[in-house]
Amino acid sequence: MSAGQFPGPIYRDTRDLTPFGGGKVRTPVHEIAEGVGGLIHGVLGGGDSRISVDGSVPRLKLLPGKAARTVYDAIFSSADPNRLIAAGRAYPGWAGLCCVMAGLLAYKQGGYLRAAELLQRGLSIRNDDEANQFAASYLTRVVTRVEVAERIVVPVLFSEESVFLALSHCLRETGQTEAAFETLVRLPPSLPTALARCALAAALGRDQEVVVWTEGLLNADDLSAALLLVRARSLRRLGAYGQAQQALKEVLRRQKTSMSLRNDALTDRALMLLDNGRKSLNPRDWQRGKQGELETFEVIRKDIEARRAWEQKWKQFGGD
Repeated sequence: MSAGQFPGPIYRDTRDLTPFGGGKVRTPVHEIAEGVGGLIHGVLGGGDSRISVDGSVPRLKLLPGKAARTVYDAIFSSADPNRLIAAGRAYPGWAGLCCVMAGLLAYKQGGYLRAAELLQRGLSIRNDDEANQFAASYLTRVVTRVEVAERIVVPVLFSEESVFLALSHCLRETGQTEAAFETLVRLPPSLPTALARCALAAALGRDQEVVVWTEGLLNADDLSAALLLVRARSLRRLGAYGQAQQALKEVLRRQKTSMSLRNDALTDRALMLLDNGRKSLNPRDWQRGKQGELETFEVIRKDIEARRAWEQKWKQFGGD
């Protein structure tokens, strides 16, 4: 998809309600803390790799059908994707939903290749009305924490966006960058989707599209700050150093921006100065540096002349 097909930004979400929660920037300290916390939690018997739910698990209505009971138990009471796959085989009208949920479960557990296969299979299968009604009744609180860009994680309630963003991340992790990008094309505009798409577009060298899609973006939260960093890097590769500088300045403007993102902005600004070379430095600083170099050369020249004069006198006195 070319930039011409998207003449304006793609990060503006006009919906009153969206499936997205607040984004989080992963840092090495957070990952260590989470790892230690997870280890302690597991030792104490509290480890849980089942589907995540926002709040409590919804109660199953009285006298459910056998298919609904089987799928409900496989989703909320098990951490094994194979159980959902078996439920889908037992009830073909539910196979699409079961494969999608098995894919989200595998995604949570870090099995990106298997998750991609299951999600793609689930999206290709049509569900019965009963399965669709089950999803609308019981899966609205299911949460998938999706890595929309490197180190940026966003919790997404069960929806088209949670499935396609998770699938895109799986494809990215397995080296299928172009397919990961195409997976997001049909999703509605939103900041998390824009960050995911722009990060992939930048990786594919489609910097002009990134610039068009992020025009007018301001730093309102860490997601927008991360997207501004992607914009700045694309502008830098296009040679638009002035606009890139403005994007980095916007990242640094908001004091509550994640320290990790602020450090990235400072690093990018330093790299941009190196790209620009001495033209980007203050002319007075450059002249001062040049004068210092000349003074150094002058001292070296005088030292060489003094040594030559001393050697000549030594030879006059019969020195070897």
